[in-house]
Amino acid sequence: MNAVPRYEHWIEGGWHTPLSRRYLETFDPSDGRPWAYIASGDSADVDRAVEAARKAFPAWSARSPRERGALLMALADAFADHAEELALVESRDNGKLLREVRPLIQYLPEYFRYFGEWADKISGDVISADKADMFAFREWAPIGVCALVTPWNSPLYLLSTKLPAALAAGNTVVVKPSEHASASTLELVQVLEKAGLPSGVVNVVTGLGPDVGAALVRHPHVGKVAFTGGLAGARSVIKASAENLAKLSLELGGKSPQLVFGDADTGAAVAGVLAGVFAASGQSCVAGSRVYVQRGIYEPFVAELVSRAQQIKIGPPSDPDSDIGPVAVRDQLDSTSGLISDAVALGARVAVGGTPWEAPGGSGWYFRPTVLCDVPSEAAIAREEVFGPVVVITPFDTEQEAVRLANDTEYGLAAGIWTRDLARAHRLIPQMQTGLVWVNTYRVASPTVPFGGWGLSGYGLEGGREGLLEFMHSTSVWINTSSAAIDDPFRMR
Repeated sequence: MNAVPRYEHWIEGGWHTPLSRRYLETFDPSDGRPWAYIASGDSADVDRAVEAARKAFPAWSARSPRERGALLMALADAFADHAEELALVESRDNGKLLREVRPLIQYLPEYFRYFGEWADKISGDVISADKADMFAFREWAPIGVCALVTPWNSPLYLLSTKLPAALAAGNTVVVKPSEHASASTLELVQVLEKAGLPSGVVNVVTGLGPDVGAALVRHPHVGKVAFTGGLAGARSVIKASAENLAKLSLELGGKSPQLVFGDADTGAAVAGVLAGVFAASGQSCVAGSRVYVQRGIYEPFVAELVSRAQQIKIGPPSDPDSDIGPVAVRDQLDSTSGLISDAVALGARVAVGGTPWEAPGGSGWYFRPTVLCDVPSEAAIAREEVFGPVVVITPFDTEQEAVRLANDTEYGLAAGIWTRDLARAHRLIPQMQTGLVWVNTYRVASPTVPFGGWGLSGYGLEGGREGLLEFMHSTSVWINTSSAAIDDPFRMR
């Protein structure tokens, strides 16, 4: 019998046993059994990690930007060299299909390369000031110790949108991954240090949110918190970080709409809806879980979507023929079932799915791809993030109605528009109250394109130059170029 792996904290370049000597089981969602143990940290472990990051900051931030950029390139190469083993660990830890995780992780080194290329191109601005004999400019500086808090649905992707930007800017980091999926993060940080990342620049403390996450984000020496997760967690982060007034960026959930017009390429739109809500078993912050279809094509569209959903193969993440794997957390089965039951009680109709799926042998946390019709707007499943493979589909008549329905949410993370009429697409885009709009595609991402939400989907940006500057302080500078004496020291210039 193979020994169950045991992961410690990673602090200052090595494994550190949790001071409490406590560990948490981490489960394989494909069979519901524990496959590893992770350290269950507390505030004392957080103190050690933050102190290690503080200790490493002066030397790391003093490196030339070009040197930091070159090292990020080397880290990208090492990441790429270990992509297969990292994909295997992540797939086992959170249940995402290996056929999805493998190409995603093979792509993630591009985030390190992109921000590595930015490192020596961070420049300030000369400002045209309206004061005589004054020269004004702005420059950028690293913040210091940054806390990166990541979720369980896509740990390495959501770490890669943050970590290389923080490092390129000259910061040091403490990562708090989800207690449900910490293993791939711990494996990656070892790869990075073997490739030359100095000890203490990146540290990882694992454990429960109230024990580790709260202590980290309120720590007096943490100057920036980048958080991806749910709304309840974000509210806790905001409250805790108020103690140190850390700079925040919050990438939260969504209830993203997809609008399908009568002139759309129906086959492409059906595929886009499938990708938007059933890929990753619906465990995506941008899941397009509200689909609005123009009435003239509504019935045939629903029929095609149901037919395609019925053909989806549910199975273990390691099976290359599986289209949907398990959900990552056991509680998701119960919450998804409850939301569907409540909607049905209000009059919703289950067109396909609607129940958990039992794998051969009765193990694992699987849920059937589900299409719901006739869902009342007041039903929770029409308004709340499900994080399961469930789509609510509703007809509309006009552009104005489609926009109204799309914006009828407190969230604002992503949206999809399916139409051959690009004039219509351009009319609609500025009306969509969301941080990201895809037209005739869905679930496309790149380190070059900034991404962030509106409303309850959070604030701050990841990706692009804007995502890099989230990890920096701005300093504005005034220089008096006149040799004349100050005529009145009590008057503001």
